[in-house]
This record gives sequence, structure tokens and C-alpha cells, in this order.
Amino acid sequence: MSGVMKRMGMIFRAKANKALDRAEDPRETLDYSYQKQLELLQKVRRGVADVATSRKRLELQLNQLQGQSAKLEDQGRKALALGREDLAREALSRRAALQQQVSDLEVQHQTLQGEEEKLTLAAQRLQAKVDAFRTKKETIKATYTAAQAQTRIAESFSGISEEMSDVGLAIQRAEDKTAQLQARAGAIDELLASGALDDQSGLAKDDIQAELDRLSGGTDVELELQRMKAELAGGPSAQKQAIEGGGTAAPQDQTPQQQSHPRFEK
Repeated sequence: MSGVMKRMGMIFRAKANKALDRAEDPRETLDYSYQKQLELLQKVRRGVADVATSRKRLELQLNQLQGQSAKLEDQGRKALALGREDLAREALSRRAALQQQVSDLEVQHQTLQGEEEKLTLAAQRLQAKVDAFRTKKETIKATYTAAQAQTRIAESFSGISEEMSDVGLAIQRAEDKTAQLQARAGAIDELLASGALDDQSGLAKDDIQAELDRLSGGTDVELELQRMKAELAGGPSAQKQAIEGGGTAAPQDQTPQQQSHPRFEK
């Protein structure tokens, strides 16, 4: 069971990986990566702004403390001028405490200023990398789109070639079948003409009967022609004689004038 489960898991991962490959669009992946880099750059810029704000606040506090220190120093001088050494000592003591705060704030100010410079430099470098990635991303996208278009065109040409191959085969089969039918029709005509095939309708005749019919048809024509000549030559008696004699000769006692101008009895 363990081997079967491992095999099923491998098959599932393979099919899932193949499905992901079909669904993945490199252009979308590049756009997503670029978007994440822009978000990171925005965070760095926000950090730089926060550090700069903190530094500015420290500068304001330092200015206030330095102002108070200068005021206490002036008060100590005035107290000494008036003979109040105790007041002058108190003013100088307060001034000393303020100076300690000023020193601490100056240290923090220098630290924040250094962090701000580092973050500013990091933001500039990251901006350069993001700009370079954007250029490369657009180049890759354009190349991928062109390659995809070329692939589709090649597949279209391949499909057209396959279709034309199928059409050529169909045309070849049609021509072969047409030639076969023509040869079969010619063979049947030759067999019918030679009498090798009998006509089941009874209308076809063999060659002997056809020759007899042709001869009898020619005899009938000759008889009819002789009959007409007899009618033109001498009337019913001549016609009867022509028919009885087979129409082989015309009467000898007729003159050329009678032969040329027959007389018809009414």
C-alpha cells in the first residue's frame, strides 16, 4: 500500500505540474514580480520618510533645548551681576542638565541621519534595479509574444499543409475511382457489342440477325423503289408486272416519250 500511495502521489504531482505549466503565463508572472518589487520599493521609501521625520523631530527638540540652555546661561549672568550667586548657581545647574539632554539628542540625531542616508542609498539602488527589471520584463514579454505568434502561425501552416494533403489524397482517390468507372463502362460496351453479354430486356440482337435485318431492309427499299418506278411508267398493269417480276426490268415496248411522260388514269 505504501508503494501504491507513493506512486499515486507522484502521478498526482506530475499531472498537477503539467496543468500548472499549461495555465502559467510568463508575462503574468513577470508583471506580478514587478508589482512585488514596486511594493518593496514603496516600503523602503516609507522607511526613509519615517526616519527623516524622526530626525526632524530631534532637530526641533535640540533647538528648543539649546534655546533653554542659552536662556539659563543669560539668567546666571544676570544673577551674578545682581549679587545673587545662588540664583546663578541654580541656573547653571539646570543648564548643565539640559546640555546632557542635548548631547544625548545629538547622538540620536547622528544615528538617525546615518540610517536615513543608508535607507536613501538603498532606495536609490532598489529603484535602479526595479527600473532595470521593468526594461527586461518588457523585453521578455515582447519576445514571448512574438514567439507565441510565430508558433501559432507555424501551427496554422502545419494544419493547412495537413488539410491540403488530405484534399490531395481525396482528389487522387476520386480520379482513380473515375478512371475505374470509365474503364468498366468501356469494357461493358465492348462486351455488349460482341454479344458476350446477353441483354435481359430482349431488345439486343446478335450479329447474324443484325446482318439479316440489314439485308431485308435493303430489299424492301429496292422493291418499294421499283414499285414507284412502275407507277410512274405505265399504270396498274405495269405496277403489277413490276411487282410480280421482282422489279428487275422495265417493259421493252415503251417509248422514251412514254417513259418520260407517264399517263395516269382517273
